[in-house]
Amino acid sequence: MFYKAAEHKVIIKDTAMDYVEFGYGSRPLIILPGLGDGLRTVHGQAVNLAFYYRKIAPYYRVYIFSRKNKLEEGCTTKDMAEDLWLALEQLRPWNTEKIYLMGISQGGMIAQHFAIAHPDIVEKLVLGVTASRQNEILKNAVTGWMEMAAKGDYRSLMTDTSEKTYSLKTLKKYRPLYPLLCRVGKPEDFSRFLIQAESCLTHNAYEELSGISCPVLILGGGDDKIVGTDAAPEMAEKIKQCKMIIYEGLGHGAYDETEDFNRQVMDFLNETALEENV
Repeated sequence: MFYKAAEHKVIIKDTAMDYVEFGYGSRPLIILPGLGDGLRTVHGQAVNLAFYYRKIAPYYRVYIFSRKNKLEEGCTTKDMAEDLWLALEQLRPWNTEKIYLMGISQGGMIAQHFAIAHPDIVEKLVLGVTASRQNEILKNAVTGWMEMAAKGDYRSLMTDTSEKTYSLKTLKKYRPLYPLLCRVGKPEDFSRFLIQAESCLTHNAYEELSGISCPVLILGGGDDKIVGTDAAPEMAEKIKQCKMIIYEGLGHGAYDETEDFNRQVMDFLNETALEENV
């Protein structure tokens, strides 16, 4: 199997949580994906994800966790962080007490709460294209998607998500594929997506960010049309041990549009020290 990729489930509060693992390293890197997880979990994607993170896979044992398959109404990003804790408490398949943690977009919101609540287990934290609290740009983007999802308008949801995520250069390549992309992966219902989307709107870890005690890498897009351009600097101001990188000319899809994103993640995880942000 490609990079020893495998798929698993763990039972959390009488429902399943899908996760995949891959990689040849011994150090555990936990990755939390974004809001797209509300439409499709990582089930069936082990090989694809191992290929996507193939430059990281040789050095780490990577675990990518979805949210629970069945989410309760009103479930928050803090609740989702605690679900992750319950999953890790059951699994702990590694030989170290600490983990590296990376969250992308909504995954970054969950990762913030996890690092605040469980500082003893997180060695380093990566926050990619995410926010610590709601802002008008985030509110407008997510509420628009919720309206589309409530109508079952998958085509508009996927199109608008792409248009808000990627740079014009990438969109020129993707736009001809919209008819195909909008026919693939439509969920039977959008309830799980709507719960996760609502949790983005209620997310607020801003005042607690100073409680993150591990070194943090913040990666943002200089033209982010989903969380806005102020979200990354706002987090950086509150976190003591912090390094921030902004990709000018790129937006919310910076993690997908530049190879430098994963290179910076690798460099950060391999660093032995990070100066305190003063």
